[in-house]
Amino acid sequence: MVKQTAGRDSLGTFAPKFAELNDDVLFGEVWSREGQLSLKLRSILTVSTLVSKGMVDSSFQFHMANAKKNGVTKGEMAEILTHLAFYAGWPNAWAAFRVAVEVYKEDDGADGGLFGLGQPNEAFAQYFVGRSYLKPLTDPQETVFMANVTFEPGCRNNWHIHHAAQGGGQILLCTGGRGWYQEWGREARELLPGDVVTIPAEVKHWHGAAKDSWFSHVAVECPGEGTSNEWCEPVDAAQYDDLP
Repeated sequence: MVKQTAGRDSLGTFAPKFAELNDDVLFGEVWSREGQLSLKLRSILTVSTLVSKGMVDSSFQFHMANAKKNGVTKGEMAEILTHLAFYAGWPNAWAAFRVAVEVYKEDDGADGGLFGLGQPNEAFAQYFVGRSYLKPLTDPQETVFMANVTFEPGCRNNWHIHHAAQGGGQILLCTGGRGWYQEWGREARELLPGDVVTIPAEVKHWHGAAKDSWFSHVAVECPGEGTSNEWCEPVDAAQYDDLP
């Protein structure tokens, strides 16, 4: 837990004991008891309580942002507030939704889009800048392998090459958010939902999300003989930052 100082910052001279209890006990001892309740569940409980009391002030905005940081997804928050509306009151839920929309506004596509988010792409994390998620859609032992890949804003993979003695390569079917694809020696191409990218074997390239958007695509591994992947250097950070 990050040490909380809001109490002392606001009330340190006016109500020092209250500030101490707020910073050291509530946000220190209580919130740090992760063995009893996870931070995510504590955030859900706190947001639910504040909505029930009709409190959507700056402290509610803090707890909404904290819930996002503690792993409550946009879809989960929408479902939580919808459920609360029937118990805490429709106006209270409406007020909470206005805050939630603002807090989660950069998370469009964070749920993985059409095919879902999948799991953290830990096996290939060393070849990515930022976090990516992988959801296999087919069994490669039975048919052509297809997987949904989701990139957080700013995430991209390294330059890489799909080698093949014959056939091979990859097809990208863009399903959500905004991203980029670039082949070595060519200008980067913006990718939007509905775009299709055909990547021939032996072409050095990279793909990933835009700086300000989540991005998802289905990656289709094209059949071939003698296929392998070669991972190369990361995309130049300055050149990536220059992309709009």
